[in-house]
Amino acid sequence: MSKEDGGIKNKLPKFGKKDEHKTEREKLDDRREQILAQGRKFKYPMQFAKHRLVIITIVIAVVALILSGVLGWYALYKSQSTSDILYRLTTVLPISVAKIDGENVRYSDYLLIYRSSVTPIEQQNGTLSIEGKDEETVKNAYKRVALDKAENYTYAQKLARQLDVNVTDSMIDESFDNHRKVGGADRNKESFLKVLKDNFNLTEAEYRRMLYLSLVEVEVAKKIDTAATKKAESALEKLKQNGGDFKAVSEELGIEMESTGGLVDVMNIDGGRASKAYEMTPGQISDIFVSLSGDAYYIVRLNDKSDAKVNYDSLKIPFTEFDNRLKNVREENRIEEYIEIPTSDNEAEELLDTSVE
Repeated sequence: MSKEDGGIKNKLPKFGKKDEHKTEREKLDDRREQILAQGRKFKYPMQFAKHRLVIITIVIAVVALILSGVLGWYALYKSQSTSDILYRLTTVLPISVAKIDGENVRYSDYLLIYRSSVTPIEQQNGTLSIEGKDEETVKNAYKRVALDKAENYTYAQKLARQLDVNVTDSMIDESFDNHRKVGGADRNKESFLKVLKDNFNLTEAEYRRMLYLSLVEVEVAKKIDTAATKKAESALEKLKQNGGDFKAVSEELGIEMESTGGLVDVMNIDGGRASKAYEMTPGQISDIFVSLSGDAYYIVRLNDKSDAKVNYDSLKIPFTEFDNRLKNVREENRIEEYIEIPTSDNEAEELLDTSVE
């Protein structure tokens, strides 16, 4: 017998006098239990090790989660990073950048507006800096404008729920097609999406989100501004009665009138008036329509057109009620912002107007 066999034998349970009166089956059961008891000495330490491993894993995961949250909070609210990774994170998580009249302003909406504003400038100039102003100053100006817009859109969404105003997918589709065809250039969807990606770094879903936000604001502005609606309807009726005398209607109703005085490019940045006029025949007066910026009603008469140019007169009836309500919200300090932008609204507007010039 080997030394190892002898060791095992010595460890096997032995029977004493108290076992003499047990049956062979009872003795066999006792021996089995004693052998199993010896094995448990090796089994339980392994169970303890597994249990400890699970606890350590959970602790590490919790610490990593907390650390990620702290780093994410610092990146968003302190350093105000606008990186693609953090932007994607805000589209998934319900993270707020501000609160207006009790409504949380989505951080993703703020970043979407900001990134789409600065991308074309960065791609064209390679930098955001302008003469006399460093890049950080210009970035803060765009951040200020983007945050204001995000707050305005959020407030509009709150009013939309209260007023039962809805923006449907079909409305977004129609707006998408109108933007695709702006200036008379009937681009197909693929080429239009390429323009959005190359010039604004926007996907179709992101662009549709921006259209949704602007449409909500427009529909709310129309809903609450009954005075503007009545004035626009009155102006159109008077134009039909007086043979299209825009100047007379402008003076009678106190409405702003504008004439191009000559042919202008159909791509003219004028809220969509040139594009609308291009679809008409000379002498024709349009129905009431909303500017592309959503800030007013327009009525247009085409005087002349040639190739991709138009000559038109127009009346503008601005929306004022929504802006007045927003002004009250701001004056009453019903806005809480979670990031600090060292640029006021006036400073941002002045700086960006200078950069456009």
